[in-house]
Amino acid sequence: MTDPAEVNTAAMTQRMSLLSISGLKTQFPTRAGIVKAVDGVDIELDRGEILGLVGESGSGKSITGFSILGLIDPPGHIADGSITYDGRDLVSMGEEERRKLRGNDIAMIFQDPSMTLNPVLRIDVQLIETIQAHAEVSTAEARRRARDALVQVGIPSPDERLKAYPYELSGGMRQRIAIAIALINQPKLIIADEPTTALDVSIQGQIIYEVKKLCRKTGTALIWITHDLAVVAGLADRIAVMYAGRIVETGRTADVIERPLHPYTRGLIDSVPSHATRGRRLHQIRGMTPSLLNLSPGCAFSNRCDKATPECLVAPDATLLADGRSVRCWNPAP
Repeated sequence: MTDPAEVNTAAMTQRMSLLSISGLKTQFPTRAGIVKAVDGVDIELDRGEILGLVGESGSGKSITGFSILGLIDPPGHIADGSITYDGRDLVSMGEEERRKLRGNDIAMIFQDPSMTLNPVLRIDVQLIETIQAHAEVSTAEARRRARDALVQVGIPSPDERLKAYPYELSGGMRQRIAIAIALINQPKLIIADEPTTALDVSIQGQIIYEVKKLCRKTGTALIWITHDLAVVAGLADRIAVMYAGRIVETGRTADVIERPLHPYTRGLIDSVPSHATRGRRLHQIRGMTPSLLNLSPGCAFSNRCDKATPECLVAPDATLLADGRSVRCWNPAP
């Protein structure tokens, strides 16, 4: 009888993912040693699929996104692994070819809009340049698309905002414009690095709705990087939980939220306020995230885990389960 796990592995191997990351290791040499920011990450993402990449600050989520786009500044570098996008190897790709992909095929929404917007150029100039860098359209047509993009992300008086400079706008308004720039060319893949952190709840909900609608309509794939499980619970198709540079659990969103397997995932979920926890102290994961300079040879979460055993002195491999889930733990929940 065939092992279900083997069948599932074969199926994953045969499918042609839009993005395939295997054994990715991104490191930063320092005087104190090597920071292993990303330490053997595997991700498969299909066209139109939304993946929530979740974890505490310093877990390596943003560096994973920067590695995909080749935005790691020296002396940081990809030390090992492969990143394949639509059949093309991004790790060995030349800078000129990669530049053509950015903003057109692959777009990134940064947490800080100042990383996207040029402070000395008007908003219309920046949006029009973004369009004309990848499409041969007239300035009038590019301006029309720019205006539509601002309307799409909920910016009032779009004609006035097009004539403004970034410093004339609020932080939330600048972030919405940065999101509009990422969406404007309808890329095949969007990497969103906590893009709604600076926005109020109503605008956050509107942006999430528009992004999700775009993915469903155009087949755009999305990696939504966040520490907020409540956001990805209503957005993502799948969740990947990251800790200390490694993905410790993946699965369909409903499965991970309702039945987390890894103790770290359980801790993140229990830390989220809800009506059921009103009047009670919130659960917290004890201790601090470990330094990526001095990771223990075993499970990086073992010193914070209530289920740790002597077995955890050896780093566990990821176990692929029959339902498409995977977990990296010696003592997962039953």
